Amino acid sequence: MVNYLVFLAISAATYALFSLGLNLQWGFTGLINFGHIAFMTVGAYTAVLLSQEGVPLILAVVIGAFVAAILGLLIGISTLRLREDYLAIVTIGVSEVLRLVALNEEWLTEGSFGLQRYPLPLETFNPSLFSKVVMIGLLTAITGWTLWQLGRWFSKQWYQPQVGDKDVKQSKPIGLALSAIMIVLLILVLYGTGVVALYNYTYKAGLMLVSLVVLTLVYWLLERLVRSPWGRILKAIREDEQIPKALGKNVFWYKLQAFMLGGAIAGVAGAFYAWQLTSVYPSNFEPLFTFYAWIIVVLGGAGNNAGTILGAVIFWAYFEGSRFILPQDLLDGSRLGAFRVMLIGLILMILMIWRPQGILGKKEELTLGR
Repeated sequence: MVNYLVFLAISAATYALFSLGLNLQWGFTGLINFGHIAFMTVGAYTAVLLSQEGVPLILAVVIGAFVAAILGLLIGISTLRLREDYLAIVTIGVSEVLRLVALNEEWLTEGSFGLQRYPLPLETFNPSLFSKVVMIGLLTAITGWTLWQLGRWFSKQWYQPQVGDKDVKQSKPIGLALSAIMIVLLILVLYGTGVVALYNYTYKAGLMLVSLVVLTLVYWLLERLVRSPWGRILKAIREDEQIPKALGKNVFWYKLQAFMLGGAIAGVAGAFYAWQLTSVYPSNFEPLFTFYAWIIVVLGGAGNNAGTILGAVIFWAYFEGSRFILPQDLLDGSRLGAFRVMLIGLILMILMIWRPQGILGKKEELTLGR
């Protein structure tokens, strides 16, 4: 059970990182990217191939992110001056082309046989008791900071001033309190699992901690960026790009920066995805995974980085938990998988009616339907 929850935590962290790149592109800048998996593909294969040649893992990940950013540059230069639907078509086409290249260019990627037996982070690490305490302390700090961030958001949402009277506060529906309790319990369960896994150290426990540390750093850096003048320009472009253009801003260059940075973040997620799988096949990068990222962003709230991370946790908790909740006697493996995806669509439809801005999104920043 502990190993399974560790797998869930790594998956949630990896897809949170993956979705943060999409959130920067679409949630903050309004760029429609239906081929986001292309950046993860490039990042994963670049990091793995370089590590097999003896390149240090950290340097391999950085180069993988750089190559993914170059891919974003090439796509952006050719499409960002066109209408949004052209970008959507080109990105999904590029993602399929890259997957087919990985499938057929066996001299580079081993084709359908996949890449196996490549170096993994902390694979041979044998921590002492002191090292375990340090790792558990780091996990505790990350969990505490996460709960503090969520607490700040929920406290702002719980009391809102009434219209016409800023001093009078009204309480929110009980649903908000129930949501907060469920989210906190889920995070605490994952934290407890992480503590047990780190004490009884395995490779996957170390990967979980590294992925959470990288996710925290990326989130912190993105929050600083989107709250800076650069981030405010991105939001202005999302709302109406003619306004920043009239103020003398180079809209195309800002779009290109956001697209490249989002691709680089997805490239880093690709390296963690490869490390989690411990073997990489072209079938691991199907277009469906792009729409998992879209589900996560919409669920958590477009234009909200904390919402994206929360959306990833909730999505993977449902996606893996539904394996045991749904009646497996009535549906075989393939039908059960399709039914789970169908339920995700139904949940999203209900969410769009009840809270179209997502769990942590702001209605005034809603980008859906643009």
